[in-house]
Amino acid sequence: MSGKRSMVYAREEEPVKLVMMRQVMGLGLIGLMLMGAGCAGKGDTRLLDVRTPVPASAAQGDQVTIVIEPFEDRRADKSRVGMRSHLWGGETYFNVTGERPGDAIAQALAERLKNRGWRDRAWNVRVAPAGSVADADILISGQVNEFSANAKSRVFSTVVTASSKMTVQARNLGDKSMTTRTVEGAQSRTVFWFDEADVQELLAATLQDGINRFISDTTIEQRALRAAH
Repeated sequence: MSGKRSMVYAREEEPVKLVMMRQVMGLGLIGLMLMGAGCAGKGDTRLLDVRTPVPASAAQGDQVTIVIEPFEDRRADKSRVGMRSHLWGGETYFNVTGERPGDAIAQALAERLKNRGWRDRAWNVRVAPAGSVADADILISGQVNEFSANAKSRVFSTVVTASSKMTVQARNLGDKSMTTRTVEGAQSRTVFWFDEADVQELLAATLQDGINRFISDTTIEQRALRAAH
């Protein structure tokens, strides 16, 4: 009799388990719908700070003066640097703080060189408007051809991509020589829980990678910037 009773109990438990499973799935679906409702884009624009703190090094003895002018923006779309496509429709747009990528890139390059430039030494660097300085040893300018960050949300994940392409020109005012370098790069990551900081960090990392490539390809000799040997 005990065996028959256990079989009866098992049969009675099966509908209960099915009901519980349906309830759990229903709650999960409701939660997903609520999350989706909160993830719909409204066309807002979020500003990204692409500056990356760099540990300062000791100042170098030979005070070479470097002036960086804001980079010229040659991107096809200058209204933003990217957008997030939401899973449940709509977009959120991204732009850099100040809404001028050329200024942001020049400032990031200046901070990198000021704190830890060529050969990991600090240099006398500042950012100035184009054509306003004539007494520098090295004048750096450039063009922004690509500078973007985008995010595309999918079910349970968001793909974040960033790309950068810029041309950096350094004019040595002493001997009137010039060094030109084009640096570009792209990075991507996939996150489960999306945060706008993911876009900001990836775009800043992509920019710093380009700056590091420019520095590794060049050097300063006799108060002039040259191609590295």
